[in-house]
Amino acid sequence: MQASSHRYLAGAKPLSTSTPLYLLTSAGRVPAMRVHCTLQEALPSVVNGVPVGLPKGAVPNRPILEVPDWENQYRRHTARHSQSTPASLSRLRLFSGTANPTLANEVAHYLGLELGKIKCKRFADGEIYVQVQESIRGCDVFLIQPTCPPVNDHLMELLIMVDACRRASARSITAVVPYYGYARADRKVQGRESIAAKLTANLITEAGADRLLAIDLHSGQCVGYFDIPVDHVYGETVILDYLASKRIATGDLVVVSPDVGGVARARAFAKKLNDAPLAIVDKRRSAHNVSEVMNLIGDVRGKVAVLVDDMIDTAGTITNAAKVLAKEGAREVYACATHAVFSPPAVERLSSGVFQEVIVANTIPVAPENVFPQLTILSVANLLGETIWRVYNAASVQALRD
Repeated sequence: MQASSHRYLAGAKPLSTSTPLYLLTSAGRVPAMRVHCTLQEALPSVVNGVPVGLPKGAVPNRPILEVPDWENQYRRHTARHSQSTPASLSRLRLFSGTANPTLANEVAHYLGLELGKIKCKRFADGEIYVQVQESIRGCDVFLIQPTCPPVNDHLMELLIMVDACRRASARSITAVVPYYGYARADRKVQGRESIAAKLTANLITEAGADRLLAIDLHSGQCVGYFDIPVDHVYGETVILDYLASKRIATGDLVVVSPDVGGVARARAFAKKLNDAPLAIVDKRRSAHNVSEVMNLIGDVRGKVAVLVDDMIDTAGTITNAAKVLAKEGAREVYACATHAVFSPPAVERLSSGVFQEVIVANTIPVAPENVFPQLTILSVANLLGETIWRVYNAASVQALRD
């Protein structure tokens, strides 16, 4: 039998034998296998004038392809490639902005991934340019970018990163914001004030984010400012593990809130420390970043006082509280906070000798010039990585805190 001439669609060309082909399977995209085929002609037997013995779908007197054992070859081929590229990792993509690349690398290491390739640069006039340098079509993208100082630059970079991923046809975009800037502007204290926390939430949502993942928001109502799902995790887990390693006797420990607004946070912290007693520092704030301590509620005499807050900015509040605790007879004073903003003169205040130790997390990168002997920086990379994994696999995030 002579092989018939091949026909192609208009403008189409035959594939070269070196052209890579891929198959879409339940295990993801795998390279197509090459098999040897034989060209035969369908020659039916005729019984009582009726053709019999033709393969299903074959047309009499038309060429057919016969591939010996093709089903078993296909199963072995797809199984081999699905093992090298697990389906559970096939769509997860992790990218980092310029705010905290060290933390992003630690998270990627925990997940067993490499950070995706993304280009972020600034033009001479300060404008930000972002380009995703790999395909993310149909992928679940997680963008790690705390909006730490300079807040406006890092916030704008996050918005442009989200927009770039949306235009690159990502299936879902999760903004991982370890430190959420503008969170303190969460309500109107005086007339004609803006609620910048709500405005920032609107910007992230309108840019195209499908979900937000944040650590220790300044107040619970910030979660309600978003019209998208918010996964709010707590950095206290990392700090509690570190304090437990110090083996401080339960009877010697007292948890202190530096102001009335942080009582709920301090109470939850004390409950995790074998229901340690609670003290409260009553504070009066006369202006922004200026505080004056008035009195102490609770007994701290002869005890190890642990001051708990969500962030340390200028350190005025927590330093004044520490001075009152020392005056009231506290044996040692520890300061614990998730976010180390450290605006001047925070370092001078914290290293003045009133604290036995200052414990913070690495949600915000601490500049080398802001490191002092009493400072301990704990990593939240494992906590973030586990949360990202649970979000990606639709598992419970609340179970991390229970």
